[in-house]
Amino acid sequence: MRAVVIGIVLLWAMALTVFDVRHRRLPNSLTLPGAAVVVAGALACGRGLPALAGALALAALYLVVHLAVPNGLGAGDVKLALGVGGLTGAFGSDVWLLAALGAPVLTAVLAIAVAVREPSASVPHGPSMCLASLAAAALVVF
Repeated sequence: MRAVVIGIVLLWAMALTVFDVRHRRLPNSLTLPGAAVVVAGALACGRGLPALAGALALAALYLVVHLAVPNGLGAGDVKLALGVGGLTGAFGSDVWLLAALGAPVLTAVLAIAVAVREPSASVPHGPSMCLASLAAAALVVF
């Protein structure tokens, strides 16, 4: 069962990453159902409250940033924050914090690397959110 859950989460993150890189947006059809499945799965495992708290806390943080700098962080990133915040929150506040701090660092490093080759290019944040969350959760799972 554990392998199935890990596989589903990996497929979800890969689909989000590919879509965001190609289209520079995160579709509601992937972000919102994914968040619901993550929180429901955490509820089934007895980790519903930490997952829900993580989802709401990260989404609130991203919403504040999105409202302050709408061109810097999209609404899709706010919705994705529900899912990845729930995922990492289910594993504990240390995993949540590592992912919450890791995602912007990954995006910044990638943006610097891309800017060297193409100064006007933009870098989507969704892939970094997925990678940071999966990496932080993997520290606990494996």
